[in-house]
Amino acid sequence: MDEIEIFSQLGRVEQSPAFTELFDGDAERARMVAEHLTWLRSIRHELPSPARHYKIGIYIRYFNQTKYDNYLSHHKALYRDTIALCPNWELVDFYVDEGSSPPHMESAREWCRLLNDCYSGKVDLIFTRKMSNVSKRIDELSFCARILAAHSPPIGIYFISEDMFTLASYYQNDLHDPEFFPSPDWQVLPDTIDETRTLQDG
Repeated sequence: MDEIEIFSQLGRVEQSPAFTELFDGDAERARMVAEHLTWLRSIRHELPSPARHYKIGIYIRYFNQTKYDNYLSHHKALYRDTIALCPNWELVDFYVDEGSSPPHMESAREWCRLLNDCYSGKVDLIFTRKMSNVSKRIDELSFCARILAAHSPPIGIYFISEDMFTLASYYQNDLHDPEFFPSPDWQVLPDTIDETRTLQDG
């Protein structure tokens, strides 16, 4: 089975995305993404290679579904079946946050656990159904993709519905673009409430 067949199988997990979910009704940004996907289909498309050993974390945003009696189990089974087609791929874990729309990244417990597993070397490729599962803020998504790509070794995200792989060669310039990185005067938030109070009182 070749790459196209494998990723077609993975695409069965869900259908194509609604761009308004990601851009909260921003028609201009939705148009830009649609144009980007048209361009993506016109070039030699790069996907995570089945020949490479990947340690995969599956991120799912789960909310009540009626399409299947046990939607979450069905969802996980499709991922397992697809990953089983690639002997070099290792499924590390499922990371499931509940809710129909994403909260801020820092308050999504399973997303945070997944990132911790990435930084500790347990996961080097994230699969998730669509961008809006992770965040509705495009700048937040872009920043996160850059931070993961800068890790050694690089960590990628594959968005199934959008059919986008963040470590594809044609994204390398974007990944090193400093536009979405913090400005030079950016300050790290204090680790404790006491430190916050000290700063406020000072």
